[in-house]
Amino acid sequence: MGDRRQETGDRRTRGNFNYWLRSSRLLTFDSAPLLSPSPHLPDEKPMSHVVIIGCGIVGAAIAYELSQVKDLKITVIDKQPPAQASTGAALGVLMGAISHKIKGNAWRMRSSSIQRYETLIPELEAITNRKIPFNRQGILSLCLSEEKKADWQKLAEIRFSQNWKLEVWDAAKLKAVCPQVSNDKISYAVYSPQDRQLNPTALTLALVDAAQRNGVTFKFGVTVNKTPTSTNWCNELETTEGKITADWFVIAAGLGSSLLTAQLNQMIDIRPVLGQALQVSLGHPLGDRNFQPVITGDDVHIVPVDNGDYWIGATVEFPNDRDEIPPDEELLKKVLTQAIAFCPELAQATINHTWSGLRPRPEKRPAPIIGKLPGFDNILLATGHYRNGVLLAPATAYAIREMIIPNDS
Repeated sequence: MGDRRQETGDRRTRGNFNYWLRSSRLLTFDSAPLLSPSPHLPDEKPMSHVVIIGCGIVGAAIAYELSQVKDLKITVIDKQPPAQASTGAALGVLMGAISHKIKGNAWRMRSSSIQRYETLIPELEAITNRKIPFNRQGILSLCLSEEKKADWQKLAEIRFSQNWKLEVWDAAKLKAVCPQVSNDKISYAVYSPQDRQLNPTALTLALVDAAQRNGVTFKFGVTVNKTPTSTNWCNELETTEGKITADWFVIAAGLGSSLLTAQLNQMIDIRPVLGQALQVSLGHPLGDRNFQPVITGDDVHIVPVDNGDYWIGATVEFPNDRDEIPPDEELLKKVLTQAIAFCPELAQATINHTWSGLRPRPEKRPAPIIGKLPGFDNILLATGHYRNGVLLAPATAYAIREMIIPNDS
C-alpha cells in the first residue's frame, strides 16, 4: 500500500473532535485534574518517537491515529498478541445515544467515537482488504416498567436537539417490528437507530494491519522490565528485547497499567471485573432477517453475529475477599435465562461456546483515565476504560494525538 502517512478520515468528524478538545480544558474524568498544562519538550530534543504499551483496541486505535502524522516514529509493544484480554472478550456494543450521558466529556467522547466509526470502518476495510463486521441496525432497549418512561421521552428530546435520534416505542409497535420479543413484563422499548455494534477482534487486527502499512512497528511477546526515569521525564524502557528509547510513552495496557505505573512510583489503581458471555446458534435469524438490531434489557445483550448465531452477555463479577474472580456459572446461566425470557425462541438454540474476560476498572475514580501520568511530562495514560474500551477507542486515540501534537489539524 506504500506510505500512508497523509491525513485521512472525515473532516466533519475531525471538527467534532476539535470541538470536544477545545471545549474541555482537561481530558480526565475526576474532580482532581490528572492532566497538567501541555508538555513542552526540551528545545534540543524534538519529538520523534512514540512508544505505546498495550495492543488491545485502545492501543491499536492510538497507533493507527498517530500513524497518520507525518514523520512520527511509532512502536507498539505488548506481552501478548493483539486483541487479547478485555478486547478479545468484548461484545462490541456501542451505546451512545441510548446512554444517559448528555453533556461534558462523557457524551462528547461517545458521540465523537460513534461518528468516527462510520468513516473508520470503511477506511480500514479499504486499506487492509479485511472485513470488519459492523451492525448499523441500531440498539433496542427493552423496558420492564413505566416508571422511567418520562425520562426516556425527555432524553429523546435532548437527543433531537443534538441531532441524534431516539425513539420510544409502545408495546404494540415493539410486537409489530420485533415479533421475536415476547414478554408480558415489557411495557415499552427505546430504539436508537444511530448506535452500533462491531466485532472488537476484527477491528483491532485491522487497526494493527493498517498501522503497519503506515510504518508502525509492532513487537509482541515483549515485557517491560524496568523504567529508568529522571525528574519529570522518562527516556527509555528496559524490556525483554532490550532498551527502547523514545520521546513519548503511552500506557494503554488495561489491567497491566497498574504494574507499569507502580514502577514509576505513581501507581494508577485499576482493578479487574470479570465478564462472561456465550455464543448460541439458532440456525436462522430471530424475527425479521432484514432487521437485526442489538437487543438489550436488564443489562443483558443479545447481539446478532451471523447466520442465526448470537452473542449473549455479559455478567459483571467483582473480586472476592482474596482478590480472586472465579467465573460464576450460575450468573452466566441467569444471563442466558434472561435472554430467553426476552426472546423465547432462543430456548431452541445450541450453545457453541462460552468465554470470559477481565475488564479494567479504575478504583475510586471514574473511567476512563486519559492524560499525563502525575509527575511526568512525557508519559500519557490511556487506560481504565472498564466496559467502554471499544466504544471510546477512537476518541481516546484522538485525545492522545492532540496531547502529543497540539494544534495539529
